[in-house]
Amino acid sequence: MWLPWIEFAAVLTAVTLLTIPMGKWLARCFTSEHHTLLERVSYRIIGVNPAQRMGWQAYGGALLMSNALMLLLGYLVLRLQGWLPLNPLGIAAQTPDLAFNTAASFITNTNWQAYAGEASLTNATQMAAITFLMFAGATTGVAAGAGFVRGLARSSSQDIGNYWVDYVRVFWRVLLPLSFVMALVYVWQGIPQTLDTQTVATTLEGAKQQLMLGPVASLESIKHLGTNGGGFFSMNAAHPFENPTPLTNMLHILSMLLIPAGLTYAFGSMLLRRKQGWVLFGACMVMFVGFLSLVFVAEQNGSQLLARAGADQQYSLTQSGGNMEGKELRFGIADTALFVATTTAATTGSVNAMHDSLTPLGGITPLAMMMLNCVFGGDGVGLINLIQYAILTVFLAGMMIGRTPEFLGKKIEVREIKLVMLSVLAHPAVMLGLTALAVLWPDATASLNNRGPHGFSEILYAYASATANNGSAFAGLNANTPFFNTTLGLAMMGGRYLTLLPLLAVAGSLAAKATVPAGPGTFPTATPLFMGLLVFVVLVVGGLTFLPSLALGPVIEHLQMLIGQLYA
Repeated sequence: MWLPWIEFAAVLTAVTLLTIPMGKWLARCFTSEHHTLLERVSYRIIGVNPAQRMGWQAYGGALLMSNALMLLLGYLVLRLQGWLPLNPLGIAAQTPDLAFNTAASFITNTNWQAYAGEASLTNATQMAAITFLMFAGATTGVAAGAGFVRGLARSSSQDIGNYWVDYVRVFWRVLLPLSFVMALVYVWQGIPQTLDTQTVATTLEGAKQQLMLGPVASLESIKHLGTNGGGFFSMNAAHPFENPTPLTNMLHILSMLLIPAGLTYAFGSMLLRRKQGWVLFGACMVMFVGFLSLVFVAEQNGSQLLARAGADQQYSLTQSGGNMEGKELRFGIADTALFVATTTAATTGSVNAMHDSLTPLGGITPLAMMMLNCVFGGDGVGLINLIQYAILTVFLAGMMIGRTPEFLGKKIEVREIKLVMLSVLAHPAVMLGLTALAVLWPDATASLNNRGPHGFSEILYAYASATANNGSAFAGLNANTPFFNTTLGLAMMGGRYLTLLPLLAVAGSLAAKATVPAGPGTFPTATPLFMGLLVFVVLVVGGLTFLPSLALGPVIEHLQMLIGQLYA
């Protein structure tokens, strides 16, 4: 029984070691004064001046404008799919509501899929729309993270950098080369990379079976490095063509955490406060280990209700025991739990098991991490969300000791707190508001395969996943309807931009302030004490914000399970 814990320790040690080189790489990308030839050509093509400096308004405006144009481009490709090449199976275009949902999903780094990739998309669309938007969404997030950290690092400045420079550099220097190398590794491991649409295999019984193919390896690489999560196939990372070996499963996990973890080190490097970066990393790791332990123990212990149904949940040398419903036998409980924790901590959404089949306490884990949205978090935005809680932490600490709160040498005043709380409250407002609308909407519940608390959990999970820009699903919910496609698409955009823009405003506000030297009343933020307070504030503020929704679904399910055991 100790082997899973040894595996978890080895993986988290690898993440910690990779954080340093990845953080240095990102810091150089964000701070370099040199422009490569490819970058200079890119600036000329898009018609921007790399020397121009942007305030947070111009930075955020460029982000919104570019994302809107790429969303429109992706929508057009999906709507014109039937006329594009590489479509020997004659797959029709997506409907208007589904195309909107898909384009909004991938540009916001959500990658929610209300369709089966192998049945709904051609190889041309998988490349020209899906893979393209995967790069676009991830690059946008990391670029926003660069601008945000730069704003915190500057003093008495009116700018936070140049969005276009950050975007082009992140694309050419980080995501594209990493994805290229990872794609080659995936091809070596057996993931297909071809323009052929299908092949015919002969089964052991001698029957003929049609297998779908395509440029899978290239999609898989940016899928996890970019904390995207959208699968080429409907089974996502449980499909043997997307996740064929134990090595690919481990590389998926490391890829999801690589950039979010590296950004904490880059943060410390850019501000010349390495200890501060490690404090942020430590806070994420503490929360991650806690949630990983919860989901693993819950799934390994299983349920007496499953035992009554005849399921063998005993651990032995021949089986992993526990709740194996909805899980791949080749991954078992340990690798499934690690994947569940990672994909929702990093807001990736890739899955190697059916989250709908998790135990109630196991299901709370991905829900909680999506709602907090800062346990490492997605590329760029996870760090931004974590720092918003760090600002809240120094504010609360300052109020307790009667001092004006300071963070990184900047006074935290009314404007910053208002903007932070606007971002904090926008997430649950969008999620809970649309969840309530879905529960009350006529015929919306007809999409459910389950009733009662679990049915509610499926709806809640869908909007939590969309608003957190995660993209994983509880399943059991047919979300491919005009109502769900439209509202989930709006949830994705609300969760992305209504939380991101106020925090860019915070960065602009702090950049304009002069740095003040630390005094006797300054609360130090690069200490284990602050790390503990930060974890406490994240869990308490996040928990209080989302507690009503958590109580209505999985908690009720867990109580029902306990009551069922008492009367067994």
